[in-house]
Amino acid sequence: MVQHVTRALLFVFGLVGSLALGGTAQPAHAADASESISHSAEFFPDAVGTRWQYRGQISEGPLQTIENKYFTNVSSVTGTKTLKGGLVVTVFHDTNPGNHGPSDSFYRRDAAGIVYYGSEPGTPLEKQLTPYQIMRFPMRVSQSFQQFNRTDIDFGSDIDGDGTNERVDVEGHSTVLSREAITVPAGTYSDAVKVEARMSLRIKLSSSEKMAVGTDVMTAWFARGVGLVKYVERQELAALKDDRGNVTEIMEELEQVEVKSAALGGRGESTPQGLLADDMGRHELLQVVLAAGLRANP
Repeated sequence: MVQHVTRALLFVFGLVGSLALGGTAQPAHAADASESISHSAEFFPDAVGTRWQYRGQISEGPLQTIENKYFTNVSSVTGTKTLKGGLVVTVFHDTNPGNHGPSDSFYRRDAAGIVYYGSEPGTPLEKQLTPYQIMRFPMRVSQSFQQFNRTDIDFGSDIDGDGTNERVDVEGHSTVLSREAITVPAGTYSDAVKVEARMSLRIKLSSSEKMAVGTDVMTAWFARGVGLVKYVERQELAALKDDRGNVTEIMEELEQVEVKSAALGGRGESTPQGLLADDMGRHELLQVVLAAGLRANP
């Protein structure tokens, strides 16, 4: 049955001559660990024409030296695409997610939850992991599940510079942490769902017997009838040799949103927009961090 997504009431706060990001999370509501979140799909509106605008910040560099960058990303539901085998997925277009340039992401929702089918342009690593589930319905506070667990696959990049792609073990988990209030430039959302996605990588360097260990943790907040309102991501590479390690922190906060009604052309069987913690397009940034750390001390 096609789900009707109501138009969200939006309060937009102007930027007062500053690029500082000021969203703050309030203490989580007390909740039973097994609390089921009713009508979970309503936290992920996806009617065609729905549009979100985010402002973002990236802090990156060695652990002791951080460089800040600022960017804007606009995400929108553009339609559907038929994959091989006739499977129809919903297409989300992002203009600059994580300051990484434009991309399209593909999702499908059913009664069991949401499945991610990859992106364009994608990465060799992503193509070996997709499709995988990113959300289970109904959502439950403290609910956690493994999204993928692959060993000895092609990392898709030669980060030690010896002409051979590295091999990697990669594992991902998703957890619904809580329901809490959160404030972003677009307004305050009193009952957002807080989700954490955690990915760990053990990269086997082809030029030596060494192992490079990386982590990528993203925390995201979703509001009913609005979708993603904020995410914070931390990508980290442990120190190698005499370097100081590398860390990248990325944040995007909602500035404006226009949610279309399903009756105006949206489909009920679709999914959240492409900024969920497990979008491998975000994790591709970790490859840049890893490469920089390894090449700092050849």
